[in-house]
Amino acid sequence: MVETATSGLLKRTIGKPNPIDIHVGSRVRLRRTLLGMSQERLADAVGLTFQQIQKYERGTNRIGSSRLYQFAQVLDVPVSFFFDGMPSESGVRPAGTAEANVDPFEQDQFTRRETLELVRAYYRIQDARIRARIFDLVKAIAHGGASVSDT
Repeated sequence: MVETATSGLLKRTIGKPNPIDIHVGSRVRLRRTLLGMSQERLADAVGLTFQQIQKYERGTNRIGSSRLYQFAQVLDVPVSFFFDGMPSESGVRPAGTAEANVDPFEQDQFTRRETLELVRAYYRIQDARIRARIFDLVKAIAHGGASVSDT
């Protein structure tokens, strides 16, 4: 038998991370990785150890509101960023967050290292015209290899 705890509208299994904590932690990891920031660097910036950052990112430790605000400041995002795309099965959806019907498979694609590295490399391209051409090329390849128009 699994014990459960009820806190307001949330019901969670004791000993297992809450789905909201997992989601918020994954958003911390996503933003940190997009910025090319190590766990150690984030930990130093907020006065923690990298092991504590690991626990937050896995959702095993719940992030308090003041700590979440600190992360938002260091990672240069609004606090609401950490709740964007929260799965609807969590039972709670803050107003103004991303669509309720996000395909979990699609969500996972955005947290893969390959995706994050591609996005970081893309935004390191200084010339906006070249960046736009690369964007057009990738879209053309994704849509069956149609030719890229000259600009």
